[in-house]
Amino acid sequence: MPWVIAIMVALTVIAAAGGLAMHNLAMEAKNELSGGATVQIVEPSPTERNRQAEAAEILLAQHPAVASLRRVPDAELDRLLEPWLGAGTDGESIPVPALIDLRLRTEATEAELDSMRRLVSAEAPAARIDAQSSWLKPVFSAITSLQWLAIALVVLLGLTSAAAVWLASRSALGANRNTIEVVHLLGGTDSQIARIFQRSIALDATLGGTVGLLLGVGAVMMLGNQFSGLDSGMIAGGGLAGADWLVLAAIPLAGVVIAILTARLTVMTALRRML
Repeated sequence: MPWVIAIMVALTVIAAAGGLAMHNLAMEAKNELSGGATVQIVEPSPTERNRQAEAAEILLAQHPAVASLRRVPDAELDRLLEPWLGAGTDGESIPVPALIDLRLRTEATEAELDSMRRLVSAEAPAARIDAQSSWLKPVFSAITSLQWLAIALVVLLGLTSAAAVWLASRSALGANRNTIEVVHLLGGTDSQIARIFQRSIALDATLGGTVGLLLGVGAVMMLGNQFSGLDSGMIAGGGLAGADWLVLAAIPLAGVVIAILTARLTVMTALRRML
């Protein structure tokens, strides 16, 4: 039993940590992108592209919803595109849109974006203004699906642990049936007998839960180090906070409670049928 519970707790810790990390990542990305918008000047002529970008900067700086803006330097764009286009790409043969990063005072609503588009349409007709959060809607949808999967895994592992305790209790009852009948004849009550099984299961669950927690936390920390090596701003937002670690630490305690309740219900039900 201790090893079975240890394995279940370790897997539950890993699944719960994954779900919590996904939640933190999604919330961090939404908070960061909710007030952001991007202006793209899609114009093949470098001279005209720069002119429209400068005009858009001047006009958007006057918009009441814009808190700040920044023209992304061409050198930074080249570094971002280098993994796909290679180094030393000719900007005229492969025209790259000029980008302006906007920080808004409130969430980037469609009404605000339409107002900005109308403002720059005359001086910068090649400008395209989009909310940054709209680009990541498929990513947020996938993250939500993974969160529900993690929750389903935690529930499934909890049910599996309860089933393992149920089987162990039934097996112990069958192996000690004669002893239990003698205890009954001597005046022992069902509750007294159930407490003996509960104590045994509680010790096994505590030992297994402690080992499982150590294994699960070790695996989570190892995976965290691997992901931190990616040096990605979005992945960095998926770290675990102090409250998340408390949730993981509570998993073995929840496992002990489930094991004790399952053992008691199993033993009490079986004892009533034996009489």
